[in-house]
Amino acid sequence: MKSKKKLGAHISIAGGVQQAPLNAAAIGASAFGMFVKNQRQWKTGLLSDESIRVFIERCAQYGFSSAHIVAHDSYLINLGHPESSGLAKSRHALLDEVKRCQQLGIQLINIHPGSHLRLMQIDRCLRRIAASLNHILGKTHSVKILLENTAGQGSNLGYEFEQLAEIISQVEDSSRIGVCLDTCHAFAAGYDFRDQASYDSTWKQFDRIIGRGRLCALHLNDAKSAFNSRVDRHAAIGQGFLGIKAFSLLMNDPLLDGLPMILETPNSQHWREEIRLLYELQRGSYD
Repeated sequence: MKSKKKLGAHISIAGGVQQAPLNAAAIGASAFGMFVKNQRQWKTGLLSDESIRVFIERCAQYGFSSAHIVAHDSYLINLGHPESSGLAKSRHALLDEVKRCQQLGIQLINIHPGSHLRLMQIDRCLRRIAASLNHILGKTHSVKILLENTAGQGSNLGYEFEQLAEIISQVEDSSRIGVCLDTCHAFAAGYDFRDQASYDSTWKQFDRIIGRGRLCALHLNDAKSAFNSRVDRHAAIGQGFLGIKAFSLLMNDPLLDGLPMILETPNSQHWREEIRLLYELQRGSYD
């Protein structure tokens, strides 16, 4: 019986975005994540008509639905930037990336909400992030922006479900806002998945504060750092503090069927094996 889980990894776009579907197919993925431009530069060249055409054709060829492809924003972007110049650059950069998603037919882009850089109050920064989202959503269409929960490292916001909910409550078109839950980040921020009781408790909190209907994707990462450490360090599946049981619970949760579940684990050479392991967890029990 074919699994209803959609698994993949954050795929390289070296050589152009059109390489991503090939790279995803090579590791046995049924979903994938990707950047839509160089993630460490503010400005890059426009997407060519040819690269757009080939990307779309290859996605169809290898059976990748647009609902199972998750773009990732640049690491430079900070929608809550306390300084006007940094804020303007961040808004312009994300607007460009959302428009690239429109060109490629990608429906989802996940973002790190933003950081106050220890220069403004948390509530003001959350308002600024929401205002940035309103600005970008007002100039684009169709693409849904996913807020990724963070580990709470440094001055990054989005580590509490309440912070994500507060941003969403201030977005005018919240139908185009969702959440991408990162398992390592959640664990580092104090949300546990390691046994059935803690797993159920975490999702109950998510449902109450944000709503399960907002969940559109997951990043599957084990954690090199301890529970509630507020340190963002990813580990291979089953080789960190989260452990294999947590991923068994995730893989056997029918409420996650059909959602793109993207690996961001450290060694890309092991992604095929990790995807195979995750699918095998649906057939066994790990206590």
